[in-house]
Amino acid sequence: MKDLCGERPIGVFDSGVGGLTVFRALRRAMPREHLVYLGDTARVPYGTKSKEAVTRYSLEIGRFLERRGVKHVVVACNTATALALPALKRALNVPVTGVIQPAVHAARAAARSGAVAVIGTEGTVASGAYQKAWRRAGAKGRMVAAACPLFVPLVEAGWWDHKVTKAVAKAYLEPLLRAKPAALILGCTHYPLLKPVLAAVAGRRVVLIDSGTATASQVRALLAGRGVLRRGGKGSTEFFVTDGPGRFELLAKRFLGRAAKAKVVRFPG
Repeated sequence: MKDLCGERPIGVFDSGVGGLTVFRALRRAMPREHLVYLGDTARVPYGTKSKEAVTRYSLEIGRFLERRGVKHVVVACNTATALALPALKRALNVPVTGVIQPAVHAARAAARSGAVAVIGTEGTVASGAYQKAWRRAGAKGRMVAAACPLFVPLVEAGWWDHKVTKAVAKAYLEPLLRAKPAALILGCTHYPLLKPVLAAVAGRRVVLIDSGTATASQVRALLAGRGVLRRGGKGSTEFFVTDGPGRFELLAKRFLGRAAKAKVVRFPG
């Protein structure tokens, strides 16, 4: 039975294309695994939606992935993790992992008892999800957070190393750096593509925490613990979107460095 479960794919979803950084981290950590990705491009962004709407969207997608026979669901979206993770865990019959808790644990290990900073979308920061997870983890250091709404459009425009992006990063990070954080959590799945710029502004003493890498590490450990890691062969990939496959494929090539042909799936809402 374990071998059969091991052949089943891992399901990954996000409100759009940002979750592809998590997808990429999963692929690097587990090259033999089959991966199914769904980007809810018809209803992006989630950050401006109510908790009820985000939960409904997430449950629709989670059930879609479950019907495709996945063995694990990864919520590669900070907003959906913050607002819908408990509902997904109750509703689905497969394990579900979000991106917040793995990032918090990685930051706690990196910072020890020092301060930690978080940057994210307005929705994620306003939810206080990272602060709650930080307290649940029993961390002693101070946590400071800031919304960085301009980063997502800059990433999707391909301005990863542009002078404008550098100026925006400096404006966003300088107030946080006054707290002298030992670690900086990149609390949006778009942000890992800005690592060189963020590292230059934050300085060498600040460890950047990529939630995708932390999540991939935790998912691999969970699958290994259940005995359902795929043992051999090369993993396959399958991509779905809810609208605009052409734009998704263009952005996916930037995020992944390769082509990603997407199929369209519709949901009632």
